Amino acid sequence: MKPLYLPFADGQWRMAMGLKPLQLQHWIEIDEDFAKELNYKDKLHREQYSDVFGCLPESEAGQQEVLELILEHLLQYFPNYYQQQDDHIVNKVTNQIWNLRDFTKNSLDLAGRLVQEDLCLMQRNDSEYILTAGSVCFPARWRLSEKLGRPLMQIHDPVPGYAQKLEQPVNKFFDRLKPEFPGYRLNWGIVDSPELFLTQPHGCAAFGEDITAENAGEKLWLRVERQTLRRLPKSGGILFTIRTYVYALKSIVRDRQIASQLAAVIQQIPQEMQIYKNILPIKSPLLTYLQQLTAF
Repeated sequence: MKPLYLPFADGQWRMAMGLKPLQLQHWIEIDEDFAKELNYKDKLHREQYSDVFGCLPESEAGQQEVLELILEHLLQYFPNYYQQQDDHIVNKVTNQIWNLRDFTKNSLDLAGRLVQEDLCLMQRNDSEYILTAGSVCFPARWRLSEKLGRPLMQIHDPVPGYAQKLEQPVNKFFDRLKPEFPGYRLNWGIVDSPELFLTQPHGCAAFGEDITAENAGEKLWLRVERQTLRRLPKSGGILFTIRTYVYALKSIVRDRQIASQLAAVIQQIPQEMQIYKNILPIKSPLLTYLQQLTAF
């Protein structure tokens, strides 16, 4: 069953990391969309490989460690889904069979095909953490090719207020993160499509031109990312996972309290962040829609 994550449920907008401790048994999540999403990943890899996977040569050892950790986790916690037969990994649900020897140079590629999460490998280079490898099939308005090889600050440069409010806390967290204490956080946005491979840019002026208070429930979706961070014990890199959930807005706001909480948070978001998140173009009809739901 798909879990329901509502990061705005306290009705407060915050520009903060919002990290919480992660129990390792809950690191990877599987739900009823497992087969559909993995088959979609397979399609993207076949048709748009350079868009969904990339790596730098120095990432090879880190990639291998990620694959080992994920395989160990999947075989322990999801034995009904996965089986290892010598050098072959079998997905019992999709009937996919992967040969480990085919991925000796790009182990993160295979790791990303096994789970619904997207995977980003961050490795320290002098004083900065660099994105050295990524398997990203379900991006939220960004492209892996534009981020690969860049440090944290450049990756987050488009985010309003990141340099002032989050750069130092994020850097400190990365420096202090220990293998035995992983963490997770939630990120969210409102989108006009249930598409998982979403490359439409942030701050798009044409976004939501057809959204009205009457059709907002039908044409908008809540998109939530469950992001985890885990230090790799051998190579010292950090694995950043992104699990994307998309919920039809109309199904979420059937609960009047949730509708009220979402409206309260949207009204608190600074304008520059509204622009970045593509909320400003739909703010008026969206708020009218939510307020109509809570008026009775």
